[in-house]
Amino acid sequence: MSKFNMDALGEKLLRKFAGSTSRRSFITKLGATIVAAPVFPLLPVSRANAAKPDRTPEAKTAFARNAQTKDDTKCTYWRYCAIDGSLCSCCGGTAASCPAGTEPSPVSWVGTCINPDDGNAYLIAYRDCCGKSGCGQCGCDNTDRETQLYMPQLNNNVIWCFGTSSMEYHCSTAVLVGKAQ
Repeated sequence: MSKFNMDALGEKLLRKFAGSTSRRSFITKLGATIVAAPVFPLLPVSRANAAKPDRTPEAKTAFARNAQTKDDTKCTYWRYCAIDGSLCSCCGGTAASCPAGTEPSPVSWVGTCINPDDGNAYLIAYRDCCGKSGCGQCGCDNTDRETQLYMPQLNNNVIWCFGTSSMEYHCSTAVLVGKAQ
């Protein structure tokens, strides 16, 4: 019975490898690997579970710390974190619907607000109601996470009555779109 010789097998494999490759080829591949290795952490990889959002009271914005869920006629109502204008809930409508005689704008700006009851973040679409003169009641100007005007979809300083029969602003709604991820 012959013994298995690990040294002989290793030598045979290395000689075969050496006969089919050159030193320059090996060094080129080794160099490319060393140069490319630091790039791998930058590749787009889903890190959704890597870092959970910090929703501790200290990490919340001033609005989120003072938000409430009971009275939608107050500027501190949780859905109003990025609203600017008169609240439709004070002008004959609700937080999510326009009052009679007005029409909702087909375009909106968006915000992400934290519901203090469950601690989750929700996407809110703010839509202006147009077609009547300004309501003038319950004026709010909340700028939680507002961006500059160069990103208009996240800016509340625009009259959003585009696409309606009248550009006359009346009030603003805050429609819950869904849970933010």
